[in-house]
Amino acid sequence: MTEPTHENEAHGGALGSRLNWLRAAVLGANDGIVSTAGIVVGVAGATSDRNALLTAGLAGLLAGSMSMAAGEYVSVSTQRDSELAALAMEKRELKEQPEAELEELTELLERRGLSRDVAREAAVQLTERDALRAHASVELGIDPDELTSPWNAAVASFLAFTAGALLPLLAIILPPEAWRLPVTVGSVLASLVLTGWSSARLGAAAVRPAVLRNVAGGALAMGVTYAAGSLLGAVGI
Repeated sequence: MTEPTHENEAHGGALGSRLNWLRAAVLGANDGIVSTAGIVVGVAGATSDRNALLTAGLAGLLAGSMSMAAGEYVSVSTQRDSELAALAMEKRELKEQPEAELEELTELLERRGLSRDVAREAAVQLTERDALRAHASVELGIDPDELTSPWNAAVASFLAFTAGALLPLLAIILPPEAWRLPVTVGSVLASLVLTGWSSARLGAAAVRPAVLRNVAGGALAMGVTYAAGSLLGAVGI
């Protein structure tokens, strides 16, 4: 009987990294939906002009997606710089104090439940194989080969926000005037149900509260901006 193989399965850090990327994509799309919906619904409260709605929606989409991308790039760059600095320090300590670092690795493995003798043997073997990788993994929780790329994070955030923002933008400009608000509100709330459900499942959280919070937040945003737009439109501003 052939033994099952697991070569292609995602384990440990790889699976966690993928889930983090998926959660970030869902949240980015959710931000794009809510922020752009708030803008176009607010403008729709003040005017029915299709060009004004398109201009406002595109401006919100571009500003939001660029802001998300820039923020993610700065955040991940800072994290990456910190990880590289920690790896450089660890490399220097391994060169200058090899015995102290070996003892430190042994103690860290002991804290994970290994006996002193087994921890010492494991520390020796890990050090002989790749000392920096061993300390990076056990001590710092870093995989030197899996450092997040700031550019990848920025592009992913830009695309996720844009994908989410396109839904309310198209929903407000494509239908006839009488159907614009119903179509936009309905499609936005339906999409928020989906993103709320997805984020809850990816985070292993309760689905119902996540969906209710998501839908309530989006509905509140659209309600407030529509009221503000209607008020401004009524006074001729």
